[in-house]
Amino acid sequence: MANNVIKETILSMSAQRAPDKTVCPSEIARAMFPQDWRKHMKEVRAAAVELQQAGKVEITQKGEPVDVNNIKGPVRIKFIAPRS
Repeated sequence: MANNVIKETILSMSAQRAPDKTVCPSEIARAMFPQDWRKHMKEVRAAAVELQQAGKVEITQKGEPVDVNNIKGPVRIKFIAPRS
């Protein structure tokens, strides 16, 4: 599946949450690839990192922003609303 489709799904699902809430990358993978979601986790995480680098989401661990170059363990994705 195209990286852009994964990014759009991340943005859509994270934007549907309350401003202070996050989404788990596995939720994205399960929604997109219900039969074999585990093998797509790297793709979902990579797309989330690209979105963070573009300033569209924030990746957190234990509620704190994480250095995307040193991710270890479970993370959450938080939508960053565009500034008007």
